[in-house]
Formats: sequence, structure tokens, C-alpha cells
Amino acid sequence: MGRIIYAEDDDIVGEIATSALFGAGHAVGWLRDGQAALEAMRFRTPDVAVLDLHMPNMDGMRVVRAMRVDPHLAMVPVLMLTAVSGRSDKDIAFYEGVDDYLTKPFDPDELIFRVEQLMGGNIRRTGMFA
Repeated sequence: MGRIIYAEDDDIVGEIATSALFGAGHAVGWLRDGQAALEAMRFRTPDVAVLDLHMPNMDGMRVVRAMRVDPHLAMVPVLMLTAVSGRSDKDIAFYEGVDDYLTKPFDPDELIFRVEQLMGGNIRRTGMFA
């Protein structure tokens, strides 16, 4: 079981993702904007952050940038879950410090698998690229 912060402003997508992750035995804090997600992570460090790219107040990329310069959050794995599927957008996300990238619509089982891979330490941060 892991602690997951999930930032998503779409209610339907949020319900699907949180239901899948809860069903797999994880504790999920679902927040509807990036600023609230960042504040929650600073209060209690999660095992994984799942972020949407486009959100109110602070988008997912700005959250990642803030995490990567915060000593308490710098090593928290990040999965970007977004409808943005362009190759350059994905490349930029990895450059900024995202560890995995999944596009919507998504298979809930794949979301669970990817989150659990990130929690399992099967990734290794190399600094600039995941």
C-alpha cells in the first residue's frame, strides 16, 4: 500500500483513477489543482505523485519543477496522467523531471501497474532525465 497524491480537475477522470487506486489498496489524496497538491505533498511526503498537465492555479509541469528543487520532494516519483499526447510535450515532461507519462483515456489496470512500478523503486533518477 502506498500514499499517492493525485492532482486532477476533471471529476470523471478523478473518480475512475482514485477508484482504481483505492481498489488496489492504496491511500489516495485527490486534489483538484496543482497548488493544493504541492501544499499537501509538503505537509506529508507521498510515495508517488500523479499529476494532470492542465489544472487551475498551478499546472502539472510547474508542480514538477517545484518538487524537483524541494529537498523533501525531489525524489518523489511523478507520473504525468494527461490528455496531452504530443511527442514534444512528453519529451519536455521527462526533461523537467517526470518519471512516467500516461495519456488519457487510460486503462485503470495500466495506471495501477505504472504507479506500483514507481513505488517499487524500479526507476532510478539520473538527475535530468528519468
